[in-house]
Amino acid sequence: MAAKDPFASALDLAGAIRRREVSPVEALDRCLAEVDRLNDTVNAVVWRDDAEAREQAQEAERVLGRTDPDLLPPFHGVPMPIKDLTPVEGWPVTYGSHAGPDGPSALGEIVVDKFRDAGFVLACRTNTPEFGPITAAENLRYGPTRNPWDPDRTPGGSSGGAGAAVAAGMFPMAHANDGGGSIRIPGSCCGLVGLKPSRGRVPRLVQSWQGGVVEGVECWTVADSAAALDAISGPDPLAWYNAPVPARPFAAEVGAAQAPLRIGLVETAPLGLPLDSACADAASVTAGLLTELGHHVEPVIFDTLPEDLIEMAVPVIWAGLVDYVDVDWPSAEPHNAAAWEQASGAGLIDLARAIQGLQFRSREIVAHWSRDFDVLLTPTLSIEPPAVGAVLEAVHANPTGPAVPVLQMVAFTILFNITGQPAISLPLHRTGEGLPIGAQLVGGPWDEATLIRLGSALEQAAPWAGRRPDVDRLAAAAS
Repeated sequence: MAAKDPFASALDLAGAIRRREVSPVEALDRCLAEVDRLNDTVNAVVWRDDAEAREQAQEAERVLGRTDPDLLPPFHGVPMPIKDLTPVEGWPVTYGSHAGPDGPSALGEIVVDKFRDAGFVLACRTNTPEFGPITAAENLRYGPTRNPWDPDRTPGGSSGGAGAAVAAGMFPMAHANDGGGSIRIPGSCCGLVGLKPSRGRVPRLVQSWQGGVVEGVECWTVADSAAALDAISGPDPLAWYNAPVPARPFAAEVGAAQAPLRIGLVETAPLGLPLDSACADAASVTAGLLTELGHHVEPVIFDTLPEDLIEMAVPVIWAGLVDYVDVDWPSAEPHNAAAWEQASGAGLIDLARAIQGLQFRSREIVAHWSRDFDVLLTPTLSIEPPAVGAVLEAVHANPTGPAVPVLQMVAFTILFNITGQPAISLPLHRTGEGLPIGAQLVGGPWDEATLIRLGSALEQAAPWAGRRPDVDRLAAAAS
């Protein structure tokens, strides 16, 4: 029953609230009790204000009592955490850093208002790497977040705290964002659905990394992901960039028929990087399922990490540091302090050339869709989730150069932040030890609808709903 199941989907919990099987306050109390029980081990939640969250839940309860259930927003009364890279008006935001600002934020990000309008009760903050550029939720301020499936492994990043909070059953859905794979990587590591929307699909106050950074969620089901995207997507009349309005709500694509597609399968990692067998198997298993569903899957040679494109992206990523305000950069962790110093010395012409170069190369890359295939299939990661601490250690050991585990974890994901295409990681495979391994599908421009149709068909063909980590073991480790 959704009211009592810590692993219920967000839509199932919202339905239970709407039917008065559980109140918003009871739902919040259940979530916070799981945080109390598990967070000492998992370290997913780094800040909370239970009193304010309970006031929100009580107001949701009052609204429920005087409103026709059919008129309530889709996630009315469902508790949700916000990632510690995203300002919320009146909340502190530390960016996972000792160098971060003090005091409450005066302004909140647009997606936060969208979540509130969708009915969510905003409860707490989740862990992230300092300022978000690496692929594990590990920092010197709060320490590392651990993967609920195996506490010796990372849940990924940068939305690793979000992924761990959902995988541990603390919350049915968590806010996340993605600048190089930060929704899809924790999705793969934690056995969740991670949908990265298209550039300009979800409004932001400013487009960080030239629109490469996008907002979304970590969740259990394709239906949750689609409904959340409907709730937070645009258009925004005040923004410079907006994705085209979809033909119909994304939730309507769940379970909808999909005509046969040409699907290109990538079987090797870029840059000569090794590809773990479990990650290759994840793509292979997905290819077999798609073939059974009537699609034509063909191996393709496709470089998901072009060296020239990554070189051009670096100045754009450096420039994104300006998004973080009131930061004492010399006190930041070594890799971020070095990035700030490099960014401060970069020239405007170099940045402009990099942006132009990215746009020209992106046109060449995106032309493969429709011409050569309709959807691209890859592993989500080239390696299994690394050991806790390994990513941060590698980054601190070489703060000015590329860290190998970071490259291995973004090898199949970061390109599609640069091109702005939608991509989804689905938890379709496991290692022999039961650790989740994701497969990634990449759609053509603004085509989340096809990914949702494919994802929901795969979810029906190979259900992952019953796969859950042993959280009682985590609780025992905390006691």
